[in-house]
Amino acid sequence: MFFKRSHLTRLNAWVSGLRTSPRWGRFVRRHITVVTYTGRRSGRTFTIPVGYKRDGDVVTIGVRFPDAKSWWRNFLGAGGPITIELDGTNRTGHAVAERDRRGRVAVTVDLAHSRSEQP
Repeated sequence: MFFKRSHLTRLNAWVSGLRTSPRWGRFVRRHITVVTYTGRRSGRTFTIPVGYKRDGDVVTIGVRFPDAKSWWRNFLGAGGPITIELDGTNRTGHAVAERDRRGRVAVTVDLAHSRSEQP
């Protein structure tokens, strides 16, 4: 891993705080949001900041250094439910992670596919 877990925890807290900053928040929220998901194995709920791009009801999260992270693996295969904060509200959707031939990972969130529609 590139960073110690304690460093990542502090960095995530700092980024989350920056999102709510009166001075910088509106700029940061254009590119960084928080997602909440439940771990497949642990059953624990996690909330982390992520960079994103949005196109209507589809949000794409590019995972930087995917081999050093594990959260995105919860969405491999059929994917799973996720909550993402957009425009000041929490939206639920269905997330699917895919790795391309070059090793890059993207998590695609379909906001039109709500939890109530999932099997």
